[in-house]
Amino acid sequence: MTYIVSLFLLGLVLGLVAVASNPAPYFAALGLVVAAGVGCGVLVGHGGSFLSLVLFLIYLGGMLVVFAYSAALAAEPFPESWGDRSVLGYVVVYTVGVVLVAGWFWSGWYETSWVAVDEFKEFSVLRGDTSGVALMYSQGGGMLIVCAWVLLLTLFVVLELTRGLSRGALRAV
Repeated sequence: MTYIVSLFLLGLVLGLVAVASNPAPYFAALGLVVAAGVGCGVLVGHGGSFLSLVLFLIYLGGMLVVFAYSAALAAEPFPESWGDRSVLGYVVVYTVGVVLVAGWFWSGWYETSWVAVDEFKEFSVLRGDTSGVALMYSQGGGMLIVCAWVLLLTLFVVLELTRGLSRGALRAV
């Protein structure tokens, strides 16, 4: 199981490097989907299967909306891919940066990070991730309302910016 979680962590880092290094929204969205998938795999490896499923569904739904708007705004006939020279330079720089930071923090980070949520499941009545969701809704309800309001406001801002018939703010550029 440790090897699978290590592969998920490597995929997460590579997916985030793919997002950070690519200027084209098509390939960056693909890297974001990969990073979300393997990030949820890391959560499953640590025992958070319910939370992983909820995050995966909500996050991919939000990314679908963002990808549709960014693809509509940046309609390039030949987008830059990961094999292009400029993008490949960014990939190398970000990968070397990740390796240097990992080398800096290498000593002892793995000693306490492999503990699963339900390690003492014999003594527990509830699963760890479902009780965490209940705690998020009970004590974090105000923050959830603020986040929903901000997402709704963002949707209206994006709709106003991309409005057609030459009345939108981004169409005049």
